[in-house]
Amino acid sequence: MRYRITFAAGLAIGYVLGTKAGRTRYEQIVRGARKVADSPVVQEVAGLVGAQVSSAGRTVYDKTVSKMPITSVRDFLARPTDEEIELIEWETVNGDTPRRNGAGGRTGPAED
Repeated sequence: MRYRITFAAGLAIGYVLGTKAGRTRYEQIVRGARKVADSPVVQEVAGLVGAQVSSAGRTVYDKTVSKMPITSVRDFLARPTDEEIELIEWETVNGDTPRRNGAGGRTGPAED
């Protein structure tokens, strides 16, 4: 409750100060911000930072892709589950193909 009161008081103080400063002060702040943003030095630094971020992002992407055995969502969904892998291994060892839909009652490894 204390934080809500503090937040509400902060909003009220900000509103009062904002209305006293008025539209003129707002326009001054906007003009100053545009002047800084349009500065050639700021533009150059922004370009360098953008290039570094792009390069870093590409590096992270390349490292991630090289460590992931999955190339697409389709590949991920097509991979067999652990249970399916066990069934395939069991079929390979026993040379038996399980019958489905209750034909014969056997659908997997026999538990003797």
